[in-house]
Amino acid sequence: MRINKQVMGRAAVGVLVAGLSIGAGGCAMGTPLASSPPAHITEREETPMPSPAPTPVPLPEGFLRVAELIPDLVQEIRYASDNNFVGAPVDGYGAPVAILSVPAAQALAAVADELRPQGMTLCVYDAYRPARAVAHFVRWAQDLEDLRMQEAFYPAVDKRDLFKKGYIAHRSGHSRGSTVDLTILTAEGQPLDMGSDFDLFDPRSAHGAKGLTREQTQHRAFLREVMERNGFRAYGAEWWHYTLVEEPYPETYFDFPIL
Repeated sequence: MRINKQVMGRAAVGVLVAGLSIGAGGCAMGTPLASSPPAHITEREETPMPSPAPTPVPLPEGFLRVAELIPDLVQEIRYASDNNFVGAPVDGYGAPVAILSVPAAQALAAVADELRPQGMTLCVYDAYRPARAVAHFVRWAQDLEDLRMQEAFYPAVDKRDLFKKGYIAHRSGHSRGSTVDLTILTAEGQPLDMGSDFDLFDPRSAHGAKGLTREQTQHRAFLREVMERNGFRAYGAEWWHYTLVEEPYPETYFDFPIL
């Protein structure tokens, strides 16, 4: 609770109000005060009370915020920003927070535990994705005049071909809550060089892509090995995309917002 300094001054020796000295009883004594308090009076500074931490919005049963299990997780949730192929925050992403089903989050925590002794951490680009976000992607893909982000995310693909090539779909496994897009950060906080950026719609993003350096190929293999060792399976067209093999909701597509 904030303490009113004027009220405290009245309870003590008086404060300057409209040029009058106000005594402890609250009555005007009629003697103007100087513009600053006498030297023997020390004006008390008000110390703001810290604001209480906001209460997290409850999640549906069976889901949790991944950072609860991985405190050093870096969450670069691209769809909560304008740094994505749409060029704007995506429907359903009210906060840059990674959410997963409990089994998927626990498996990802095991991955983080394995990397931590090597000075490495995980960076998540996307996790659970509301169905309304997928609908937003579909509307964007159908708007052939919106090419703002083409150079960055699909420079070699005609936007009319995004559905045919599988880059955009009417449903996403992310909405089942056990798929995660991620990379690995070095001890210096830099992402391993994977040969392409996240969400680049290009054959170069696929596992086994041609034209990668030996180091880039090794980095992708390293990520794949540690993820598969902890219960995830890779998606061939995207080096960053992994789904829990034993996902708990294989037929359910959720739509609760990320808050």
